[in-house]
Amino acid sequence: MGDLLKGISNFRGAVFPNYQALYQKLAQEGQQPHALMISCADSRVLPETITQSGPGELFVCRNAGNIVPPFSTANGGVSSAIEYAVVALAVRDIIVCGHSDCGAMKGLCRPDLLKSMPNVAAWLKHGYAAHSIVCQAYPADLPERQKIRAIAMENVIVQLDHLRTHPSVAAKLATNDVTLHGWFFDIETGEVEVYDGSAARFTKIREDGPLPAAVTGRNRPQVAAAIAAE
Repeated sequence: MGDLLKGISNFRGAVFPNYQALYQKLAQEGQQPHALMISCADSRVLPETITQSGPGELFVCRNAGNIVPPFSTANGGVSSAIEYAVVALAVRDIIVCGHSDCGAMKGLCRPDLLKSMPNVAAWLKHGYAAHSIVCQAYPADLPERQKIRAIAMENVIVQLDHLRTHPSVAAKLATNDVTLHGWFFDIETGEVEVYDGSAARFTKIREDGPLPAAVTGRNRPQVAAAIAAE
């Protein structure tokens, strides 16, 4: 806790003064973020740092496994954040960002790890499809590290599918007022791979290349082959 308090002191004394005018503007005029980013709560994954976003630029929703529960009548924090971002803030882009070495994906592979965490186990049911896809469509002898990576990538696509079930998102998709994006962050290398809807695979971002196509379809064999080839 002492380090956190020191951090607050440093923010107030050395960082905030440089952004004071911006914070005052945001306080008076409200926020207008460009995008909603749904990412994992993993402490190694920092959306604002990865995207180099400043105050007011990115609306972030974090949870274990970057999960998007399918829409239901039951109220939930993730569903509420999505609805608020789309309806109240009118974000134009929604990003689901998975990452390497994800503990939630390890839990999907080894349910025994979750025996003492019933709430986590119940939450990860929203990622079962990703685990099932990898078990059925990927090579059976895939090493564990690659298997977890594959599940994390497939989980991004599964959660994008879940996003489409939310009425606020579905309506904006129908009028082309929102675009869905799937990202995968490699903690060790700092690389961010983006899901290309036309090629149905994750591809590394190239500064001098075209942006990957927006998410449209799914082609399991191509995705599986890309993972297996690594």
